[in-house]
Amino acid sequence: MTNRSTSADFVTAFATGWPEQQPDIMVLSLTTHKGVQDFAFNKDQALLIAKTIKETATKLEKPKTG
Repeated sequence: MTNRSTSADFVTAFATGWPEQQPDIMVLSLTTHKGVQDFAFNKDQALLIAKTIKETATKLEKPKTG
């Protein structure tokens, strides 16, 4: 992880919720120009990710308007 890129891919993501066949996981689908990748998280991982995203989002600057 020390050799990271200085640019990022733009990502579209959505959570499919708790699947009917496996109610103990949440699937997160990430789409970039390179394709789609799915990730599975347990409840504790999903809540930690949501908490981290919320905390980081509150620190972002307001969008620039024209």
